[in-house]
Amino acid sequence: MFSTPAQQVSDAPRPSLVYELPSILEQLDLSKLFPKAQPLEVELGSGDGSFLVDYAGKHPERNFIGVERLLGRIRKLDRKGRRAGLLNLRGVRIESSYFLGYLLPPHSTAGLHVYFPDPWPKRKHLRHRLINANFVPLAQNVLAPLGTVYLRTDDLDYFQQMEDVFQTNPVFFPKETPSSLGAMVTDFERDFRERGIKIFHAAYQLNPAGCY
Repeated sequence: MFSTPAQQVSDAPRPSLVYELPSILEQLDLSKLFPKAQPLEVELGSGDGSFLVDYAGKHPERNFIGVERLLGRIRKLDRKGRRAGLLNLRGVRIESSYFLGYLLPPHSTAGLHVYFPDPWPKRKHLRHRLINANFVPLAQNVLAPLGTVYLRTDDLDYFQQMEDVFQTNPVFFPKETPSSLGAMVTDFERDFRERGIKIFHAAYQLNPAGCY
């Protein structure tokens, strides 16, 4: 039995959603990543892609980038996103703070999602935490006016550090996480909830006057 042209198109392999960086020294040209110019949101540390694929599927009116350092995880995001037929999702394999500091254009992002980053619990390793005093100016630079940073962690000490670094910066103010967003869980969060582990979450919005 021969397939119809429509079937041939639908059965064709979908192109990879992983964007191969042409340079790690030049800022991204977002027009080359997505077929349509739309508000952008970024997840730093996208894990297996469960959250971002679900979120992007529910919001076709926005574009999304998942940033992940580990090859196996970025491949999972790619497979899940292609299986879902998403055109508004891309993955970039690189370290998150470098991506913010050097590759993401200024004021290009409506939202940054940071969920369950490595807590680096030993005191001598605290400097390795993603959310620290250095993270706040990076977020301030890439966020559009009224852009928001969304945070989640299961580590109380790390959560208190997250609160401290944002609350001591007057250009950010606390914001309620939308209930629809809060109801969407990551792969880590699903496991934590099943084990009865408490989840801490917060969101901080950038005052338009805080844009550089």
